[in-house]
Amino acid sequence: MKVWRLVAGILSIILFVVVTFQSCSAGLYNSLQENGEVSGSTGIIVAILLLTGGIVSIAVRNTLGKGGSIALFILFGLGALIGFSGYGNYTDLVIWSGWCLINAVLAFVSLFLKQK
Repeated sequence: MKVWRLVAGILSIILFVVVTFQSCSAGLYNSLQENGEVSGSTGIIVAILLLTGGIVSIAVRNTLGKGGSIALFILFGLGALIGFSGYGNYTDLVIWSGWCLINAVLAFVSLFLKQK
């Protein structure tokens, strides 16, 4: 699970940049169209949770306790929940929420694996 945490952390930090720019574009589009959508703001929240989850994932990759996995499950789980519930016209947010869901499931699985 050390390798997964390192790779997931690095990819999540890189995806933070992509999601942030896309969310800003979606927010600008929503403002200009005055359509009442909040998918740009939702994307910013998911991006922040991606960044936080990525940093935590890298920081706790060598720990033996279950606290890191619980924190990752909560962070990525919130990212998935918020992203899936508020994607609106920013449909790429479903992809980034799917990444959060994959990481949340892997963090949940790592809770039950034996630590060496």
